[in-house]
Amino acid sequence: MHTVTITEARRQLSRLVRAAADGEPFIITRAGKPLVKVVAARERDLAPKRRIGFLDGEILVPEDFDRMGSDEIEALFRQGG
Repeated sequence: MHTVTITEARRQLSRLVRAAADGEPFIITRAGKPLVKVVAARERDLAPKRRIGFLDGEILVPEDFDRMGSDEIEALFRQGG
């Protein structure tokens, strides 16, 4: 894997990106220290990750969910624990 300075990367960005897309990753450095590694993106990396609603239709939440156990909890507070 080859390295290029950040200045070189600015000047040759199109060529470097094409090379990375073709499977030739490279590292951009500044003052001799590596900053980033550029590699081709894979389709699976770009696919949106579905999280919200992933159990939609799989579970049933009772209408009184936010009040369940409230009598018992209130009694515990009155008793002092």
